[in-house]
Amino acid sequence: QVQPVESGGGLVQAGESLRLTCTAPRLTFDGRAMGWFRQVTGKEREGISCTTASGARTWYSDSVKDRFTANRDNDNKMVDLQMKKQKPEDTAIYFCAPCGSVASIIDPASDFHAWGQGTKVTVSS
Repeated sequence: QVQPVESGGGLVQAGESLRLTCTAPRLTFDGRAMGWFRQVTGKEREGISCTTASGARTWYSDSVKDRFTANRDNDNKMVDLQMKKQKPEDTAIYFCAPCGSVASIIDPASDFHAWGQGTKVTVSS
């Protein structure tokens, strides 16, 4: 298996919180920055967080900064995304993947193509 596995999605009301988790195989995870991405049907995928391999630093997109917090557990090859103060515009399918970032511009690693199924988050107004 080379694909990450995302979980934790669901239906929440605006203002509520939700925590997503992602486990990834060693070849995908070890020594790589890991990020969260989301996609709405018909729109381009959006990079929302990117955490360094050590976990020391995380960059966030402007759309989620100050509301979402990403962490990584290198022992368990897991990253999670704590989402607070959710908005209807956070509705999307969420994925994790190796990442790169220039400030708040977050992209998937250019050599990564094994996307998982993602986990769906729906925020009602």
